[in-house]
Amino acid sequence: MTVAQGLPRSQARSRIARHGGQQLRAPFPLRCGALLIDYIALIAIIVSGTLLSRMLGGGGRSAGNSAETAAILLAAVMAIFNLVVIPGLTGFTLGKWATGLRIERNGEGGPPGIGRVLLRHFIGYPLSLALAGLGFLLAIVTSHGRGLHDMIAGTIVVREGSI
Repeated sequence: MTVAQGLPRSQARSRIARHGGQQLRAPFPLRCGALLIDYIALIAIIVSGTLLSRMLGGGGRSAGNSAETAAILLAAVMAIFNLVVIPGLTGFTLGKWATGLRIERNGEGGPPGIGRVLLRHFIGYPLSLALAGLGFLLAIVTSHGRGLHDMIAGTIVVREGSI
């Protein structure tokens, strides 16, 4: 049991991002770092496949093409798990976990759910980019640090482990 909250540690972790009843907003540079980690992980798989295909492709291009195709398929599967399934169930992506951030339902707390994450990443992100990145920059100027994609999906990114 934690002394401060009187809850078992597992229950305290779901509320750990709150401080004085307020969620602590995630700093914009940290959010950018988390996104960068997520995309580096995906690109690393594709680069590894490309390098492998170049090594195998010496005389016969078919072996090289297979390795490259496999890497692209593996990156697509990882993208679905890292950007949809895992954050929908836990609130974390690889990058958010590494930087100590978490996606939560706005106002309610807890994991956002797969539907909200799909909306956030596949509608909110492209729309934020289509507005010349201004949708992302809203996270700097709004009081709760929510970008356009967070507003669309009803989510908020908070610091994990800050009581």
